[in-house]
Amino acid sequence: MSNKKKILIIQNIHQAGIKLLEDNPNFEFELIENIDLKFLKEKISNFDGISIRTAKLPAEIINHCKKLKIISRHGVGYDNIDLKSAKNNNITITITTTANAVAVSEHVMFMLLNIAKGKSMYDTTVKSGNFNERNKLPKTIEIWKKNILIMGFGRIGQCLIKRCLGFDMNVFVYDPYVTKEVIESFGGKKVNDLYESIKSMDAISLHIPLNDKTKNLINYELLKTLKKSCIIINAARGGIINENDLNKALSENLIYGAGLDVFEMEPPSKDSPLLKNDKLFLSPHTAAFTEECMTRMAVETIQNIIDFFDKKLDKSKIVKL
Repeated sequence: MSNKKKILIIQNIHQAGIKLLEDNPNFEFELIENIDLKFLKEKISNFDGISIRTAKLPAEIINHCKKLKIISRHGVGYDNIDLKSAKNNNITITITTTANAVAVSEHVMFMLLNIAKGKSMYDTTVKSGNFNERNKLPKTIEIWKKNILIMGFGRIGQCLIKRCLGFDMNVFVYDPYVTKEVIESFGGKKVNDLYESIKSMDAISLHIPLNDKTKNLINYELLKTLKKSCIIINAARGGIINENDLNKALSENLIYGAGLDVFEMEPPSKDSPLLKNDKLFLSPHTAAFTEECMTRMAVETIQNIIDFFDKKLDKSKIVKL
């Protein structure tokens, strides 16, 4: 009987991560793309560890996995995993804490600049032969010296602040769990009253988890208090912003624009008003989809599994249950 640990890779990852298992004699693995709940319930029960991307792992599946010891998340969010059942079954959950900060923070700047500068307006004008119409185009805005609020100051927020300061923005940070001293060491200013400070912001970038406290945190009542020149970016989790309220606020010109990489329902329904709103810049949950980041995430995801069984796992990679 083999003593090798059996690992199930749910949804494909970069080959660099898979190679770690191929080269390690202590493991055997299987890769699957089928994420149907009924299929997963039967499949996972024979594995010691799994890596997972966006597939759902509800209680009915986790409670069926008597051998499972570790769920290694390919990313930093874990709202697709039932945490209570994982805790009850003494299953460790890990995340890729170091892999995606650069890619996501660059994507936020990409969205912010595209919205501020009119997305593809200039490019379309030239390519459509309307170069001489440039004086008739709507004026865009600068982000220089503008106030930006970073909500959540983990690794992504800390990566983003460097890029914002590079554009000479005034950076404010809201994170009750990070001290004033730490925030100031990065060049930011800590704010304690979210609802008061948010009124003076020209841009807001969300980097907080989705939970009972943050669901619909950005709603119509809050949006009404913002500057009309404000831009909101959400590359964290869908549901933090109430999408109907955001669409209404944009349609009523209460704010300048918004960028969404994440949605309450993914993909959004084909009749979602978000898809027709010209003040929205959308991407399909791909903020971390750079070649470099996907390589780092795959390697870290699998390395977390290997380190867990080798009893070398860095505690910073473990989700507190």
